[in-house]
Amino acid sequence: MKKILLSVIASFFACYASAQQGIKPLKPTDIYRIPTVSDPQLSPDGKWVAYTVSVVDTAKDKRITHLWMQSWDGKESIELTHGAETASLPRWSPDGKYLAFLSSRDSKNGTQLWLIDRRGGEGERLTDVKGDLSEYAWSPDSKKIVMVIGDPVNKGKEEPKTPRPIVIDRYHFKQDVEGYLQQLRDHLYLIDVNTRKLDTLTKGDKDENSPVWSPDSRTIAFVSNRTVEPDKNQNKDIFTIDARANAAMLQLTTWKGRDANPQWSPDGRYISYLRSTSDAAYMMYDQSVLCIMDAVGANNRVLTQQLDRPVSNQVWAKDNKNIAFLVTDDRQRYLAGININNGKISTINKGTYGITDINTNSSGNWVVLKSDPYTPAELFALDGEKLRRLTFHHQAWLNTVNLSHVSGFESRSADGTQVSGILFVPDSTSTKKWPLILFIHGGPVGQDEYTFDATRQTLAAAGFAVAAVNYRGSNGRGLDYCKAIYADWGNKEVKDLLGAIDHLERMGVADPDHLGIGGWSYGGILTDYTIATDTRFKAAASGAGSALQLSVYGTDQYVLQYENEIGEPWKTADKWIQISYPFFHADKIKTPVLFMSGLKDFNVPTIGSEQMYQALRTQNIPTELILYPNQFHGISKPSYQVDRLQRYVEWYNKYLK
Repeated sequence: MKKILLSVIASFFACYASAQQGIKPLKPTDIYRIPTVSDPQLSPDGKWVAYTVSVVDTAKDKRITHLWMQSWDGKESIELTHGAETASLPRWSPDGKYLAFLSSRDSKNGTQLWLIDRRGGEGERLTDVKGDLSEYAWSPDSKKIVMVIGDPVNKGKEEPKTPRPIVIDRYHFKQDVEGYLQQLRDHLYLIDVNTRKLDTLTKGDKDENSPVWSPDSRTIAFVSNRTVEPDKNQNKDIFTIDARANAAMLQLTTWKGRDANPQWSPDGRYISYLRSTSDAAYMMYDQSVLCIMDAVGANNRVLTQQLDRPVSNQVWAKDNKNIAFLVTDDRQRYLAGININNGKISTINKGTYGITDINTNSSGNWVVLKSDPYTPAELFALDGEKLRRLTFHHQAWLNTVNLSHVSGFESRSADGTQVSGILFVPDSTSTKKWPLILFIHGGPVGQDEYTFDATRQTLAAAGFAVAAVNYRGSNGRGLDYCKAIYADWGNKEVKDLLGAIDHLERMGVADPDHLGIGGWSYGGILTDYTIATDTRFKAAASGAGSALQLSVYGTDQYVLQYENEIGEPWKTADKWIQISYPFFHADKIKTPVLFMSGLKDFNVPTIGSEQMYQALRTQNIPTELILYPNQFHGISKPSYQVDRLQRYVEWYNKYLK
């Protein structure tokens, strides 16, 4: 017996040692192994959750998304779609007979609406429309579906061998991914599921989106900007229209700012929606508040003003009295609720993690997407106020990697402002000073949260401490904190970033002689601002950034912000030059910089990186310019994502170690 016991113990430790040898630090190529779980949708009976899982097809060098189903008890997981074509946006018919989704399979006209009959059989294509089908919603009686379809570019004509000239006559004429904007609009269409008859609900020179049905299947609420020149403001209002051809619209809201995401109460008495706090023509630094009104647009009430935090993803409970929603708050996103009768707001579930989506229906079950610093988003059931994990799509690859330790910290800037941050360190037990990289989030309105971050985890795995700092301009800290950088770019944010570095140096975490900095989008812009202000950084990676802000006017998609926040350049040239100081003080920059950009980026065009590259190259500062062909603002091709991470690691290794 003793021999057998010793043999079992020896076998256990041999297996444990073997398993430990298989655990390695996260590397850039691990990006290929990370799936993306999203869009949970409860079945009408509450017994199943449909959702999507996106994985990398390395042969095609792209992500493919497919539909999955997870049983409510967590015991069964089924992949519903397969093959080389993506399937997305799963939605159950309210009678439970069908699961609809979008896919471009077997269609020359692009994305179409498909149905899977739950009683058996293959998926069936319901539509063959021309134009971009981007949204849809089932009628509660399951007889009809409303769709959002864009005007087709060629309106039924074949594309000629020599493309036609692009004719531009719009004020806002460029948009990332979409490209040059012509007079093409998104409209609402209605299809009968049984007869396949397609009716046009809206048309004209305005866009309509976000359609939702009234519980009696008679009326559709939607969002539209019906002002004379929609390109010159951010005004969006909520309208309703009867679900029949040639019906008239009824405008429900008149707020000059943004109204969005209308949702009917289950009894049809109310419509909840999200509204901007500002009614300015354009306001970058804003946050959504939850509102409610009668179904005819009367008795509008703001419900969450006192939170002073952005809210999103509101969902009605089946009791018609309570609304659940997500709150963005200091490095977290948590689930809260409000009783519309007494206005009481309560926290439903909150922790050192982020809840990123919620869904419920008449079954009374609730499902959420949740991520923490060590786990990408997975599905969880909400049992009362407790979470129960349903899916484990990430577990296999997580079992093979060693992740860095993640913790929060607070610092004070030179002007006394308290700033929140998140710190990644390769080894939490070590007392050594680490070469540190300040990696800055974009936006600027957004925040770094206690959710999984593959980029910072990869940098930490390469032997660096990595700091994420929610500088002024970030959300989650209140409206005043977010608006603090209005028309004053590169000032308070840089104070906050440098204050965080000073704090981490005093903590004994950061080696002051081995500091790096980097970021993408506004993170790249702030990288340029910071290295033009302080020479302590020994390496920088500025992605999709700009520094000569005066020159990007008319080259990107932000003309509305520029003219409302900074002013027209010919009237406010001094202000434009002031916020362009990294370029005009390029001779003060001593930091070696890796510049990066997607060549099709209309958000922050490549010219921003090219100008700074040229300025530093002229002065013989070590620099490289990496351009990714056919990529937009967000680098989407998996091999390029891996390449970017590898270049980050190599660049910081070269100058910080």
